[in-house]
Amino acid sequence: MLARRFTLVVVVALVVLIGSASAWQMPFRQYPGIEHEDEPLPPDYTNKAEWVFARLMYPAIPGYGFRGNPDWKHGNANWTIDYPVSDRHLSAEIRRLTRIDARSVEQPIDLDDDDVFNYPFLYAVEVGYWNLTDDQIAKFREYLLRGGFFMCDDFHGTQEWEHFTAVMKRVFPHRAIVNIPNDDQIFHVIFDLDDKFQVPGLQYIYSHSTYEKDGYDPHWRGIYDDHGRLMVAICHDMDLGDSWEHADNPVYPVQYTQLGMRIGVNYVTYAMTH
Repeated sequence: MLARRFTLVVVVALVVLIGSASAWQMPFRQYPGIEHEDEPLPPDYTNKAEWVFARLMYPAIPGYGFRGNPDWKHGNANWTIDYPVSDRHLSAEIRRLTRIDARSVEQPIDLDDDDVFNYPFLYAVEVGYWNLTDDQIAKFREYLLRGGFFMCDDFHGTQEWEHFTAVMKRVFPHRAIVNIPNDDQIFHVIFDLDDKFQVPGLQYIYSHSTYEKDGYDPHWRGIYDDHGRLMVAICHDMDLGDSWEHADNPVYPVQYTQLGMRIGVNYVTYAMTH
């Protein structure tokens, strides 16, 4: 009887915690994207859930690149690449392949407010162009040290890597970026991902090249906290976002979507359990 009461208390506590997080989350909002505008909303988009795909909004390097939009808070900026189709396709796979209660629509997250602390998983693309302010850097660091998980993707080559690492050095001046070993739990939490390969963007259909710029080889790197938890998962020289976005595109090779989805499912599950 005592064990049953204890179990009931734990279940009630978890429900209260999930409900409290949902109650404090900002209302759903959608912005115009570089590739997609006015995407139709699924019928259950207002339903609350325990997990939401949180996409990082950020300012880009002023005038750098062809997507450097200074009005980044209103969409049509670097952070909206693949958005929102990519986010929704991965969310659907989380629903299908795990027992995580996933919302059908994403949530753009602005580090200039505190809403980020309501989301255990945060994702960003094109981080070879991001340009976080000092206040955003401090908020980002706090989010990660308090248990948040950040996945970044879709940046390529030496130049973008150098800019990305310069920003991460401001976040964690004394924490090293390391290769994630093959036996790390993140590669085995749902799927065993020992045999990974470079996942290209849609450009592969036209170029027949899996790499972009001088990013010839894919790299799975990360930053760990003091307890060995992976806080930052860095997918460099690959485009998992395109593999999610084009999951229903018959011209995009299925083997890339299969691996991309499995990586995404593992990373989300890791974020929810570590």
